[in-house]
Amino acid sequence: MSSSDIAILAEGLGKTYRSHTALHGIDLSVPAGSVLGVLGPNGAGKTTTVRILATLVQPTAGRATVAGHDVVRDSVEVRRRIGLAGQYAAVDELLTGRENIVLLARLLRFGRRGAARRATELLERFELTEAADRPVGTYSGGMRRRLDLATCVIGEPEVLFLDEPTTGLDPTSRVVLWDVVRDLVADGVTILLTTQYLEEADELADRIAVIDAGRVIAEGTPQSLKRQVGSERLEVTVVRPESLGDAVAALASLGGRPPVVDEAARRVSVQLGDDGLDEVSRAALALREKGVATADFELRKPTLDDVFFDLTGTGRKEGTEETRYRKEEIH
Repeated sequence: MSSSDIAILAEGLGKTYRSHTALHGIDLSVPAGSVLGVLGPNGAGKTTTVRILATLVQPTAGRATVAGHDVVRDSVEVRRRIGLAGQYAAVDELLTGRENIVLLARLLRFGRRGAARRATELLERFELTEAADRPVGTYSGGMRRRLDLATCVIGEPEVLFLDEPTTGLDPTSRVVLWDVVRDLVADGVTILLTTQYLEEADELADRIAVIDAGRVIAEGTPQSLKRQVGSERLEVTVVRPESLGDAVAALASLGGRPPVVDEAARRVSVQLGDDGLDEVSRAALALREKGVATADFELRKPTLDDVFFDLTGTGRKEGTEETRYRKEEIH
């Protein structure tokens, strides 16, 4: 793949704030017209990476290019070619949806007629025509996010950065926004998407990079990452909590790993080996012999949730490191 086919390239990207290091040599490569999903716990470095690539913050190590231009040396050219939607909709609630788009289009030198025409196009594309002349303060959360995304693509960017764009949205609004993202990709836009919704990454991303503690710890297609976790899992939910011990004993001989117990959910799960269906039959028989009454008996394929927790662990505290780094930068 030639360099002209790479829309986003980061090599050894590092960022240090005083005594704290937010990024430890991030490497990313995003082909033009594709979606890279970036996953990671809070404080892992996702937003710092986006801020550097969007020229809002300069790296302290490494280099990066976006749309063929260096983010430090050619920051003005990069900004002409990108759009950025942060975690919160950056629109004026006192203006109407149409006025928000027209105002920004005029600032981008579309001219009066050109700005009005572009506003009409985008309001229709993002399904906001009926609400176009209402104050944004009356919009739902999903409508505000769609308007925010519409303002980000006024100048038809080559690359779009979406930093947790569906945070706080209800499931229906999230699905609508997913459709908008798919349409943008179909038009050739390259998207880097950070998200904590694993389903979102699975739905939208061509490839996924998992970041933890400022490092890329895994990268690949959703399917390849799922295969790394292992085979299918059998999940058994028992009727009575006191049956958990017997369920563990019944499932202990299956697969290569010991069963995992979730006492609160009254659930025991175990990873199966290569003889999946035979092991399921043996599990059902063993549970019956021990008199374990089951409320649910489910065979489940690996998901991105499994990938995420397998790679990053589940005991991590709500991360505040990246928040501290940004506070230091501000002060």
